[in-house]
Amino acid sequence: MKPKSKSKTEKTRWQLLHQYYSYTGFYNFVWQAVKKSLPFILLIVAAIYLVNRYYDINAALVHLTETLPAYGVMAFFFISETLLGLVPPEIFIAWAGNMDAPWLYLTGLAFISYFGGLLSYYIGHIITKIPSVHTYLEVKMAKQLKNSRKWGGFLIVVGALLPLPFSISCLAAGIIKFPFINVVAYGSLRLLRFLIYGLVIFSAF
Repeated sequence: MKPKSKSKTEKTRWQLLHQYYSYTGFYNFVWQAVKKSLPFILLIVAAIYLVNRYYDINAALVHLTETLPAYGVMAFFFISETLLGLVPPEIFIAWAGNMDAPWLYLTGLAFISYFGGLLSYYIGHIITKIPSVHTYLEVKMAKQLKNSRKWGGFLIVVGALLPLPFSISCLAAGIIKFPFINVVAYGSLRLLRFLIYGLVIFSAF
């Protein structure tokens, strides 16, 4: 009897993985999360577009990094990465590239973003202490919370690696009470993203 080929084995593994995700409701969880967040994302994008049409946001942010001292830029970045994280970190990475010790400043930015996300987690956790929010989550959103807690790691990884607000992912993790130790572990991928972006952006200088 001939042994199974490697390609066939890999295909079987992917099929099993697909079946697992289907049975456990992972695909439905992702779709529901995207569907519910899409209106808010579109609203934020539209607001940014309208503001940027009459006021160059990127130019203002670049000017900010040029006029503030280094500690001021770091403080502003920490606030941004803690509260929604809507300011693109690439602007700050480019700023770090113009400093005398670019990798040192990039390392500082990476850890600021990482710890800003962890602080956002606690903000989300505090939000759940509000009685009305607690009742809504535990009663009306019980089923959704169960799936969210199951796939919370995916939420953190996406926020850490992709060009999406890491702060919002961590805030959501705090709201659904995803284990903090897992947020610390998965969120550390944020440091990898800054390393990759640094290699790309610094090579352009």
